[in-house]
Amino acid sequence: MKRFGIFVLCLMVVVGFHGMAVAKTLKIGTLSPLTGPYAQDGTDILQGAKTAVAVFEKAGGVPGYDKIEIVPGDSACDGGKATMAANKLINSGVSGVVGAYCSSATIPASVPLNQANIIQITPASTHTDVTARGFKQMFRMPPRDDVQAWSTVKFLEDGLKIKTLALIDDRQTYTVGLTENITKFAKEKNKIDIVALEHITPGDKDFTAVLTKLKRLNPDVIYMGVYQPEGSLMARQAKALGITAKLLSEDAVFHPKFIEVAGDSAEGAYLTFAKAPETQERKDFEDTYKKMWNVETVGSYGYYAYDAAMILLESIKKTGTTDTNKVVDTLRATTWNGVTGEIKFDEKGDRKLAHIIWVVKDGKFAPYWDPLTEKYF
Repeated sequence: MKRFGIFVLCLMVVVGFHGMAVAKTLKIGTLSPLTGPYAQDGTDILQGAKTAVAVFEKAGGVPGYDKIEIVPGDSACDGGKATMAANKLINSGVSGVVGAYCSSATIPASVPLNQANIIQITPASTHTDVTARGFKQMFRMPPRDDVQAWSTVKFLEDGLKIKTLALIDDRQTYTVGLTENITKFAKEKNKIDIVALEHITPGDKDFTAVLTKLKRLNPDVIYMGVYQPEGSLMARQAKALGITAKLLSEDAVFHPKFIEVAGDSAEGAYLTFAKAPETQERKDFEDTYKKMWNVETVGSYGYYAYDAAMILLESIKKTGTTDTNKVVDTLRATTWNGVTGEIKFDEKGDRKLAHIIWVVKDGKFAPYWDPLTEKYF
């Protein structure tokens, strides 16, 4: 009788455990530089993704999951570290990854993620190779380097109508991709003479030698193919040296910190970046982000990271599964409305999104010229 009682008790315990609802967590990874000179942009990406999770959970979350968790990975804008971080995310059981930032980190990190068949949406990397290798689960939010370079040359030729151009890059995958494509497009019409291609080292703070050399050449425009904070420091040093050439840079420098650090030296500088529509959804995101992270401005890549995380979560919810192949089909087949505008991916995983030219005016980024229409704002 005692044995029978023990058996019944054990059976009740087993049934009880099986009857309990087991809490399930949906894990989404991020890859971005959380350490090093580009940690500000990396933090913007992480916070953008976390803001998306907060908004999504408030709206009801994903059926079948009690919680959505962001698992951060530090890519440090380094290929080896990014690969290690990607493997850690794979082992943690993430269903998708938002990242990375630097193309030199995104491309190597995408290899193990592709082998593990995990969705990756980069909110920042623009080198053409990111989406040119046939990885079906690879997506990109911003326009590509060749698109940005075309907009740049179009502006230089038809907007500013310049004759001479000097290029600077930091020998990283992203910046080299830009200067190579700018050179390619400039040679097609042969309207612009590229008088120099100079290189700096990432993390450098003193660009006096390079800028002094360019001052002697006196180009109409100096193209700063760099990241932040190098962009701000270069602008300040160019002004200090009395350089009269106009300054033009790209989306990695399109960040509130550029103006904050460069100060008056940023005035009149041109930058290429996509223009998003002013919608209520965008305003709501900005309000939520600023309140969550106690900041006055949203970093440029916070917007892209927010959209990347949102469409990944929406796709999982819409598909009703985390099965990568099925979620990828949903991502590709759906047109999404995001805070960065309409999101529709082509067969490579790229969006049809173009840059415009911005100018720093009165301490703010202001829309200036549209390369597609050749009209001023």
